[in-house]
Amino acid sequence: MKNILILLFITVFTFSCVSKKKYLALQEQNGEITSELQKTKVAKEDLETKFEQIQNRVTAYNSKIASLKQENDTKLDVVGNLAVSNITKSKMRETLKSVDASKLSQAKTLKDSMNLAISHNLKKAIGQSDINTDEEFAVNINETVVMISIADNMLFNSGSYRLSSKADTILKKLADIINSEPSLDVMVEGHTDSQTIRTSNISDNWDLSVLRATSVVRKLQEKYNVAPEKLIASGRSSYQPIAENDSRENRSKNRRTKIIILPNINKFFALMSEDGNTPPENIVID
Repeated sequence: MKNILILLFITVFTFSCVSKKKYLALQEQNGEITSELQKTKVAKEDLETKFEQIQNRVTAYNSKIASLKQENDTKLDVVGNLAVSNITKSKMRETLKSVDASKLSQAKTLKDSMNLAISHNLKKAIGQSDINTDEEFAVNINETVVMISIADNMLFNSGSYRLSSKADTILKKLADIINSEPSLDVMVEGHTDSQTIRTSNISDNWDLSVLRATSVVRKLQEKYNVAPEKLIASGRSSYQPIAENDSRENRSKNRRTKIIILPNINKFFALMSEDGNTPPENIVID
């Protein structure tokens, strides 16, 4: 009996020692795992911090790139008193692809290119088939205004200030352009040749030039709903000729109506831009 008790004690003690060793081993292993998890957590947090820093840098760089692009797009080139943005020049490149090559070859300056592009788009808006020559319908950028010169036979019957039916197409298209941009103001300016005119309704050339301007202004206001506060009517009589009054042909050049648009030039050009490709490299735009 005594031997049995001793054997039982030895067995219990032995198993107790083994269990304690396993417990200590497991405890040590658990400590190592916990330590590794802590290291992994610290490493993860460190990576997340670095990733956030990288994201912030990328965001800052993208913002800087966008700012530089915007600055470049809105950068103005100044020609005389005329300021033109890169966006406007881009629109000109698109439009000039459609302009006749013989006219493109004559564009030597930024101003020449703008004249060509705006003239092309205005003629397209009004209807190219209605315009035979540049003398009948010419566009010129002078300082900060756009001047459209229209021959009298495009708007009036000879010696009259009453608008012809032919004028409707031109004036409607011009009214559409004027009405589409609140910042535009418009001055209509009548011009005559030097031959004196006097009728029951017309006192002299001053009278005719002013009456023609007011006829255009009234039509724009009453038929095409152009706000009257945007319109100015004036007459120049024969005192600003563009040719000598020494022949029938030259006198016909001097009989004209000017539509003078006072715009933000970039907004004005945007009204008439069209899709297209880049024009030949020899065209001056910048």
